[in-house]
Amino acid sequence: MTTTRVKPWRGVMVATALPLREDLSVDFDAYAEHCRWLVAGGCDGVVPNGSLGEYQTLTPEERAKVVETAVAAIGGDRVMPGIAAYGAGEARRWAEQARDAGCQAVMLLPPNAYRADERIVVEHYREVAKAGVPVVAYNNPLDTKVDLTPALLARLHAEGLIVAVKEFTGDVRRAYEIAELAPDLDLLVGSDDVLLELALAGAVGWVAGYPNALPESSVALYKAALAGDLTTALPLYRALHPLLRWDSKTVFVQAIKLSMDLAGRKGGPCRPPRLPLVAEEEALVRAATEKALAEGLR
Repeated sequence: MTTTRVKPWRGVMVATALPLREDLSVDFDAYAEHCRWLVAGGCDGVVPNGSLGEYQTLTPEERAKVVETAVAAIGGDRVMPGIAAYGAGEARRWAEQARDAGCQAVMLLPPNAYRADERIVVEHYREVAKAGVPVVAYNNPLDTKVDLTPALLARLHAEGLIVAVKEFTGDVRRAYEIAELAPDLDLLVGSDDVLLELALAGAVGWVAGYPNALPESSVALYKAALAGDLTTALPLYRALHPLLRWDSKTVFVQAIKLSMDLAGRKGGPCRPPRLPLVAEEEALVRAATEKALAEGLR
């Protein structure tokens, strides 16, 4: 089931949470159903094997099957896997696996266990680009300790190594500098809680967390924000923001999975090292989710 999306990294691409059973095995049937439900709710596609998908805790066999499950469910043009790895060789192999499964774009962090300098970062992306599938860079210096600055992104784009960037710093000022230095590089919102600001600054996509629980309202917010329709966007943004800000917290996986459970989806537990939310965190997420659901957000 493959159609053609001209730029398959654009739109609302949900960084999917991975449903786990109580014994912490992957529920692939539930994952396939979740991917179909997200697209039916208006989302453009999914990003499996990101941090929200707990890729670090998966076996290679599980990680490959997650991609294959998503492609079988909604088509390769709607699946943009995360291919983060310790080194470029492994990341390239995951890019090739995604390509062979039918995916038409992948998302790549810098080396995620090594504080790389610019020379190393460029070579990392150069090696992965050899797989022949469009690469979306993922800038998350909070976790990787490597900052893909606007100047570095412009260099990677000028060399034809990346087509877009998922910007997770939360610094909305970067949007304007990226547009100046690399006007043809697509900017994707990386942090849910700066969606409106980055949409107004020119973002053309959203690698999103909270649509896992509330896809229809999230898509409505995204479309209004991109259209500059603040009359529609601002009330939605204010209503959703108590949840959206959890996407930038360390416990974002647990928070989003709890919201999914409350919304009638299958979130389930997390694999270690993630533990359940402490009581105070759980109460905050629960109250914000129940309030959003009571207000008709879906």
